[in-house]
Amino acid sequence: MRAGKEPLSALLFGSEQMSPSPAIVLEKFNMLGFSSPLLLAPLAGYSDAPFRLLCRSLGAGLCVSEMISAQAIIYRQKKTCDMLRFFAAERPVSLQLFGADPGIMAEAAAFISGLANEARPDFIDLNMGCPVKKVTKKGAGVALMATPSLAETIIRQVCQVTDIAVTVKIRAGINATDRGAVEFAKMAEGAGAKAVAVHGRTWAQQFSGQADWSVVAAVKRALRIPVIGNGDIASRDEAFLRLDESGCDAVMIGRAALKNPFLFHECGEAPLAEIVRFALRHLDLALAYGQAIAPLRMRLAAYFHDFRGSSQIRCQLVACATETELRAALMTIAKAITETAAVNGAVIS
Repeated sequence: MRAGKEPLSALLFGSEQMSPSPAIVLEKFNMLGFSSPLLLAPLAGYSDAPFRLLCRSLGAGLCVSEMISAQAIIYRQKKTCDMLRFFAAERPVSLQLFGADPGIMAEAAAFISGLANEARPDFIDLNMGCPVKKVTKKGAGVALMATPSLAETIIRQVCQVTDIAVTVKIRAGINATDRGAVEFAKMAEGAGAKAVAVHGRTWAQQFSGQADWSVVAAVKRALRIPVIGNGDIASRDEAFLRLDESGCDAVMIGRAALKNPFLFHECGEAPLAEIVRFALRHLDLALAYGQAIAPLRMRLAAYFHDFRGSSQIRCQLVACATETELRAALMTIAKAITETAAVNGAVIS
């Protein structure tokens, strides 16, 4: 084990860090009792356990996993089953499943429900909003909004096999002339969903254009269960503005959090010294979790932006080939900050 690193067993599923049972968490959710209405959206390739834990530590009320293949779960594919792991301190935690076969989705949900208590999530989220072609060509993701009867069957069968709260993430609709989010969300509520998250773009928009928050507001007016808004939130102030304008119960923040996870904190943004400390913590957690350096260096580099010298720092970090190089680069940045502050008589925060 590397010197100064916590063993993985101390980071994962620590009983001393366990939070309330799923039933209690669900009750609190329905009473809008999350610690914050700002949530981390599911981001394929990004919202892994280390990043989720870090966002929770900054104040995110809930963090949703990257989407996980239901079919891969029932085949017990190791890489996929590893995605089911989470840190105890993440709770409440939500694991997102995707797929288009009701039986397979239900079997995957039943498998998750049968895990030991410390490994069971507080929510199972059903992805019915991903517009990526490799997902939709199999009838999954947002393609399910084009087959609402199939989507309803999936939701009902999943709800029947688990006592874990089931939520659904959708989009505004298929295209500009077929914005069926309200009716689809009402169907999801009737099928047993405990909350619905709505991304304000349509399937046709993919990730282009702007999210339509009037759709989020319309869904909120139509449902009794909590509604979560998502799309184009770039700052903490904008998150609260969207909450106020749409009337939704919470908002999910995605891509903006990859660059500035501090928007979950009341500070909204952080000084450079704190960003470096955060990056070092991310490095420690990711390595303990078994992640590779290549994608990790890109993740850490993204934190450094919008200040003098940030582009040089990013280039320095992405050029690192090993943990030692990456850690040394971050420590060099930290040292330079300290020395500059000492010369200028500033206080390091």
